[in-house]
Formats: sequence, C-alpha cells, structure tokens
Amino acid sequence: MKMEEIKKRLKRSNVLIGMLTVQAIATGLQLLSKVILSKGTFVFALMAYRHVVATLCIAPFAFIWERDSLKKVTWSVFFWLFMIALTGIIMAMGLFYYGLRDTTATYATNFLNLIPIVTFIFSTVLRVEKLRLKTKAGKVKLIGAMLCLAGALTITLYKGKVFYISHHNKHENSSKDHTNMIRGTIFLICSCMSYGCWFLIQAKVSKVFPYKYSSTFIICVIATIQSVIVGVCIDRRKASWKLGLNLQLLTIFYSGALATAATFCLISWAVTRRGPTYPSMFNPLSLIFIAITEAAFLGEEISIGSLIGMFLIIVGLYSFLRAKSKELTVRIESDAVDAEASPPQNEGMHSINMEIPILARESAKIQSIAVEVPTPIQTQEEKESNVSSKINKLTEKH
Repeated sequence: MKMEEIKKRLKRSNVLIGMLTVQAIATGLQLLSKVILSKGTFVFALMAYRHVVATLCIAPFAFIWERDSLKKVTWSVFFWLFMIALTGIIMAMGLFYYGLRDTTATYATNFLNLIPIVTFIFSTVLRVEKLRLKTKAGKVKLIGAMLCLAGALTITLYKGKVFYISHHNKHENSSKDHTNMIRGTIFLICSCMSYGCWFLIQAKVSKVFPYKYSSTFIICVIATIQSVIVGVCIDRRKASWKLGLNLQLLTIFYSGALATAATFCLISWAVTRRGPTYPSMFNPLSLIFIAITEAAFLGEEISIGSLIGMFLIIVGLYSFLRAKSKELTVRIESDAVDAEASPPQNEGMHSINMEIPILARESAKIQSIAVEVPTPIQTQEEKESNVSSKINKLTEKH
C-alpha cells in the first residue's frame, strides 16, 4: 500500500518535479555560461554551437510529429521566423551573454524576471493589451509591474552591506566584471527590450504557423546561420571558434540539449497539463537557486540591496502572473458563454479569443490570438437524407 501511495503522489506531483527540473537546468546554464564567458569564450561562437546542438535535438520531434507542417512554410512565414531568430536569439540572447560576462549570474537573472513586465508595457503601448484598471486583476498587474521595476532599481542603485557565504576566492575575472557593471547593465536592459519585442513577434507567428516543434527547428537553423555571420564579422580568429575537450564543450552540449530542447519539451508538456501561466510561476526560483549556488561555488558577494531587490521582483512577478492568470480564466469563461449564447452564423467563420503558450523558456510567457473555427458542415449521408425527404414530400403532394 505504501508503494502505491508513493506512486500516486509522484504521479500527482510529476508536473511540479518537471518545473523544478527546468529551474535547476536554468541555474546550471547560467553558472556554466558565466564561468566560460569570464575565461574569454567568444559569445557568438557559443551561440552558434549551442543552436547546432539544439537543432539536432529538436529535429526528430519536428520530422516525426509535424512533418507535413514543413510544407506550409511560405516566404511570409519564413520572414517572421527569421525575425524571431534575429530579435530573440541574436539580439536578446547575445546581449544577455555580454551583460552576463560583465556582471554576475544573479544580477543578470534579475533582468530575465523583468521580461514579462517589459512585454506587458510594450503590449500596452502598442494597444495589443489593455490595462483594465477598473478591474481588480488590472490593478494587481500594475502594482506587480511597479514592484518589479522598483526591485530592479534597488539592485542597480543600492548595494548596502556585503557578506559572503563561502570562503572560496572569487574567480579570477571578478574584479574586471564589477568595473564593467554599468556596461553590463546597459546590455541587460537592451536584452530585456529585445525579448519584449520577440514575444510580440511570436504572437504574429503563432497565427500564421502554429507548429511549435517545426518552428523551433527552423528558428534554431536560422539562428545558427545568423550567429556564424555576425560572429565572423566581429571576430575571424580561429582561436575564437576553436573547440576543445573542456568546460566550453560541456556548456555547449548542456545548453543545446538540456537548456533548449529538454526545457522546451518540459514547458510545453506542463502547459498542456496545467495551463500557460503555470510554468512562469517557477521562474523566480531560478533566481534564488543561482544566488545561492553562485555565492557558494564562485564566491560571489551577496549585498543587502540585491536581497531587497530580489524580494521585490519575486513578489511583483508573482502578483503580476496571478492577476494575469485570473484575467485569462475570466476571459476564456466569458468567450465560452458568448459562444454558447450566440446562434450559428452562415457567413463561414467566427473567432474565439484564446491564450496559448509561446516558444522557449522560458519561459512560457503568453499572448492572446484568434483561432478560426469553421461552422458545422453537413455530411454526405445527411445531404442524401434531406434530398430523399424532399422527394417523398413532392410525391405525396402529387
């Protein structure tokens, strides 16, 4: 009986375990990336090799489960996928790596948690999304966004007392990182803004090409080519592109296989089981994991200002996501009621507002789209029965 109870509990908590695994993978990625970037690894070489591995890992899913979708790639679809790779990988990820190199993993991860807020601001400015300040959820979203921004400002502008939880010495490039803190902060802010644009573009792509594995496969291929072209323009030295049996190679395989392919599959699975907002609720955990492990293994400092800022960001992000989840639930319920109340139309198509997950980590942020649902079509048997009934009526009259 005990084994059966354990199995039942594990089955109920498998989604929770999956999301904790995602955050553990994210923690390992940030720490490994920080170490190799501090040792001089070229950013665009890392990105190019990472997406080669990710392409090989995601290709089987695309060709087995969504093979026919590859035939539907038009020039318009290719353009939007190209823009996703450009804004979400070359710009957003590239700038984040440069910011990570100049700061710390904990500091950089704080900015990753601001991405939903930046996306919300962009969506509101472009009138893709409404504030809805008259509703409780709208007010909570605004308060959550303000708390996140306050936390980011606190981390950037206030340091306070500093302490260490490890007696290990810092890694050798640590002093240089702190002298470039301002430059790194600028890179991270630009990265957040690029991610915000990226999610808005994905809302467009999800309408024209709603195939997650195929689109991820194509984006990884495009991102690999873009990374090589941009990287060669910046640095053509063979030493910058050379791979060896070291931590750099381990990080490349780790980031491509686990942080990209495995994380994407786990998040997609969690979304189908618990909804699109559920994975996002775990994002602040990676910030806590990274802060503890970085201080313990890399000897990084922890300041009072960073702790206060982390707390404000976590509370603000949770408030924002909870309000977003409630708003989403109310919207779906109202759409369902409207769909049941409205009579069927003969004009062909009618739209239903829905919320779907968007690609990659991450994050599991959400955008709303319109899905076209066709009106019911009569089968051949129904048509024949209608014709025969009309013929019988005519014969009866005569």
